[in-house]
Amino acid sequence: MRTHARILSLCLALGAALPALADPATLTVTGQGRIAATPDMATVSLGVEYTAAEPLLAVNQTSEAVDAIMAKLTEMGIAPRDMQTANLSVGEVWNRTASGDNEVSGYRASNLLRVRVRDLDGLGEILQTVLESGANDLSGLSFGLTDPRPVEDKARRAAVADALAKAQLYAEAAGMPLGPILSIEEGGSLPEFRYTSARSVEAMADVPVAAGETVVSDSVTVVFSLGE
Repeated sequence: MRTHARILSLCLALGAALPALADPATLTVTGQGRIAATPDMATVSLGVEYTAAEPLLAVNQTSEAVDAIMAKLTEMGIAPRDMQTANLSVGEVWNRTASGDNEVSGYRASNLLRVRVRDLDGLGEILQTVLESGANDLSGLSFGLTDPRPVEDKARRAAVADALAKAQLYAEAAGMPLGPILSIEEGGSLPEFRYTSARSVEAMADVPVAAGETVVSDSVTVVFSLGE
């Protein structure tokens, strides 16, 4: 027992004599990358809305108008895969009578169509055509890229380069050597599309459309070791 006690005492003494191991120094930075590109496609959200005495009549009126619009778009070279029904609804229209009561005065049907335009040179003509064909609601126009991957990759590279530059700056300012990368966490790419909307579209024919730029951004969080 005395021998075991001496060994235990010796181990405790050696452990107390060893310096405490400090956690390794690290540096965490976030890099941002933003790349601008010229859009090569547009997405148009357009609709037809009608009010009638009967719900079926209102739906039929919107359906006929949408069929005419889709036929015109097909003539202009829009493929069926680039036309999609985004919303179809019908509901009661309520009015207040002279006596103060509420009553159903009709039914309103709405049919929303989302159209992808791959030839931006013809976008203005397409907008004019759909308005002339019966569309009375233009709820959105956005621009984007048919293949965003190359631009996204450039944004990722820019984000990593930004993180490296920040890390080198901070390490130099702190007077410590910058060590290897310990981890990289992607924040994800975010396209920033230009967007315009309008509700009264009767006077929009022949109005020029400017695509502007599409900006794709990405971010990364990088952890470096310091002092190695």
